[in-house]
Amino acid sequence: MPSRREMIAMSEQEMWDFIETQKSIQVCTLNKDGTPHLTVMWFAVRDGAIVLETFTKSQKIVNLKRNPQMAVLLEDGDTYNELRGVSINCEAELVEDYDTVHALHVDVVVRNQPGVTPEQAEEFTREMSKKKTVIQVRPQKVMSWDHRKLDVTY
Repeated sequence: MPSRREMIAMSEQEMWDFIETQKSIQVCTLNKDGTPHLTVMWFAVRDGAIVLETFTKSQKIVNLKRNPQMAVLLEDGDTYNELRGVSINCEAELVEDYDTVHALHVDVVVRNQPGVTPEQAEEFTREMSKKKTVIQVRPQKVMSWDHRKLDVTY
C-alpha cells in the first residue's frame, strides 16, 4: 500500500501543469548571516526552467552571487483537502547577457500583464533590462503535494 506522501505527490506533468496555473512564486535565498531572505515574485516558464527577473542590485541577486542555493514555493488551496503545492530546491543559474535578459524579461511581463503584447513588452522593457538579471530555476529536489488526490474530508 502506498504511503500518504506517495499518494499525494504530483507527477512531473502534474507539477508543470500546476506551476503554469500560478501567478506568484515565493523565493528564498540566504543572506550573508545565513538567515533566509524571502520574497514573492512573478515568473515565466521556458525550456524546463522557471524564469525570474529582478534588478541586479537586489538583495536576491547579491545573495545568489555569494551562494547560489535557493528554494521556491508555489501553493494554493483554501481548505485542507484542496491544498496543492510544489517546493523546489536548486542552484540558481544567473543570466546577465543583455539579449537573453531582455527576451526573458519580455516573457515574464507578457505572462503576468494581461493584454500586453510581446511587442509592447519588448519596447518598455528595453531600458529596464539593462539593470536586470534573470534567475533560472531548474528543479533539482522537488517536493509536491495535491490533497485533492485523497479521499477524505476535513
